[in-house]
Amino acid sequence: MSGMGLVRGLAGAALGAVAARAAYAALNRRPPRGREPWERTNFRGETLTLLEGPALALGASAAVAVSPGVPGRTRAAALLAGVGCGALGAYDDLAGSGSSRGFKGHLGALARGEVTTGAVKILGIGAAGLTAAAIARSGPAASGGGALPDTTSDAFCGRARRRGGGRGVLGRVVGTLADGALIAGSANLMNLFDLRPGRAAKVGLLTGVPAALAGGPGGAVAAPAVGAAAALLPEDLGERAMLGDAGANALGALLGLAAVTGLGPRGRAVALGGVVALTAASEFVSFTKVIAANPVLDRLDQLGRRPAPPQHAGATAGTGAGAAAGSRAGTAAGTGAGPAADPAADLSDGGGAGSAGLRAS
Repeated sequence: MSGMGLVRGLAGAALGAVAARAAYAALNRRPPRGREPWERTNFRGETLTLLEGPALALGASAAVAVSPGVPGRTRAAALLAGVGCGALGAYDDLAGSGSSRGFKGHLGALARGEVTTGAVKILGIGAAGLTAAAIARSGPAASGGGALPDTTSDAFCGRARRRGGGRGVLGRVVGTLADGALIAGSANLMNLFDLRPGRAAKVGLLTGVPAALAGGPGGAVAAPAVGAAAALLPEDLGERAMLGDAGANALGALLGLAAVTGLGPRGRAVALGGVVALTAASEFVSFTKVIAANPVLDRLDQLGRRPAPPQHAGATAGTGAGAAAGSRAGTAAGTGAGPAADPAADLSDGGGAGSAGLRAS
């Protein structure tokens, strides 16, 4: 990347960091609805706050909106993706019961006529992702930049645009749907990693830093998100706060938008395929156990965390999804006991109070 691009990336990251810390301080001074709804008790018996999540969503989104040189459409799309997905995550954090988990659980409940907070969040994030993609791809940008080129449709529809206007419209529709799925899918996938202190933020940094360094429209979106995640990471690792659904969904949505605005058609198709594959795998495979079984991933996952007490060493080592989910969700849900063993229990969206519960270390 050019020297100017590096400077802009660093400036965007610094702006995101400052905005996120300022939002976190303001939210802690005057928490919406009071302090108690945002508090959870972790496995050590210590109280932590979920306000880290709204702080990241507001700080990173605002930083993109005020960053110089960002096209107006990209600013609008970032505000919608970051704040919209963050708000939906906060709704699930505060109102969710944890009775249903993951896509399968929430959609299964919906099929039975039960509308869970997780189902509302899934549908809402889908709509927010689709709308953000449509904004990012449409019209001339308000700041004078051009719209996102209509290249995704080439990857999915081949020569559609050269075969007539009607098929060109179809190609643009398919491209927008694919980009919307990438934004929404990234929001959901990031939430699946928020099961241990700092894990989701670390995943965000690993995926976001290369996008930020690449520069361009994608870098302008990724850099503030990376800066916000890095600035709040010490709170997460210190077990004073956690991202919850609000922060993880917002972080994932912004990085998904960075991919939409920064990658070419093949890159976006590969990214979408990866998001879909990992999300599908999460219904059957424990990410925690996979990470624990790989020395490099496990070392990175443990980096910066407080040591786990001996009685929780088994959960830290990933000895069972049910045990891990129980250590996260039990006390936070007010039950004092974790859910029954479930192969996907420590991966899927826990549904509000459960997913914002006890992370084993």
